[in-house]
Amino acid sequence: MLLILAMSVLLIFVDGLGIGTRGAHNPLDLLGEEGSPLAVFQGEEPRLSFDGVLVRTDATLGVEGRPQSASGQTTILTGVNAPARLGYHKQGFPNEEMRAIIREHSVFLQLKRAGIGPNVFANTYTRRFFDARPRWVSATTVAVEAAALPFRTVEDLRAGRAVFHDFTNRALPERGEVAPLRTPEEAAGILARVAGEHRFTLYEHFLTDRMGHEQNREGALEVLRNLARFVRAVLTRVDLARTTVMLTSDHGNVEDLSTRNHTLNPVPTLAWGPGRYSVARRVRTLADITPVIVELLTSAEATA
Repeated sequence: MLLILAMSVLLIFVDGLGIGTRGAHNPLDLLGEEGSPLAVFQGEEPRLSFDGVLVRTDATLGVEGRPQSASGQTTILTGVNAPARLGYHKQGFPNEEMRAIIREHSVFLQLKRAGIGPNVFANTYTRRFFDARPRWVSATTVAVEAAALPFRTVEDLRAGRAVFHDFTNRALPERGEVAPLRTPEEAAGILARVAGEHRFTLYEHFLTDRMGHEQNREGALEVLRNLARFVRAVLTRVDLARTTVMLTSDHGNVEDLSTRNHTLNPVPTLAWGPGRYSVARRVRTLADITPVIVELLTSAEATA
C-alpha cells in the first residue's frame, strides 16, 4: 500500500508534436485556447493551466538532418542519444542496434533494477498483434518486452484497465475489435486510474504524426482538439500532489502542415505536479527524459 501512495510519474508521449509558429499552417494556432495546454508557440512564455511548466526540448540531438521516430523514441525511452550513437536519424521502427539499446537501458528496466514498481505501458494491443506479430515493432513494444511487462489487451480496455492509442476507440473496428466508444474525458479517467495504481505509467498517442504526414488540416484540428481535452481531463483526475504528469514528443510535424515532412522545431516537454520544477531544470534534449523520470522516482523512494 505504501508504494501505491508514493510519488509517481505519468508520461504521455505524443508523436510528431513540435513547437510551431503562429499562422494558418499551424492547426494549434487555429484552435487557440481550445488547444490549451498543447498550443505553445516559439517566442512566447505561455501560462499553463494547473501550474504547469514548459521546456523547449531539442529533438535534433546534435545530429544533422530531420529528427525521426525510431531514433527519437529510442532516445526518450532510454536516455541514450540514439542518433549520435548511429550517426543518423532513423525513421520508422528501431533497427537491431537501437533494439539492443532499449533492451539494456529502457526506462522500465532502469526502474525495475532500482526496485521501483509497479510500472505499466497503458496502451491496448489488439488480437491482430498477437495473431500475426509484425516484423517491425515500436520502441515502446521493445521496451515492454525487455522488462517482461505484460501487454494490455482489448479485454483490459473493456474492463477499464487500458487505453487505445486512439483513446476514443473509433479506430478499433478497423482491426476487427468491438469496444465502447469513449469521450476524451472518459478515456482520461481510465488513464488517471491506471496511473494511480502504478509508480510509472507510459501512454503513447501517434495520430498527430499521421495527420501531419497527410497534411490533413481538418483531421489535425479534430485530433488536437480531442487530445487537448484528454490531457486537460487527465490533469483534473490524477492526484497532482503525488503524481508528476509529463508530456513530450519525438519530433515536430503536425504544427506545420505546409510540409508533410518532420520539422526541425523543438518539441514541448510539459510537466505538472511535484516534479515539474525538476523537469524544468533537468530537461534540455530528448536524452534527458528518462534520466529525470528515474531521478524523480528513485529520490522519492529514498525519502519515503
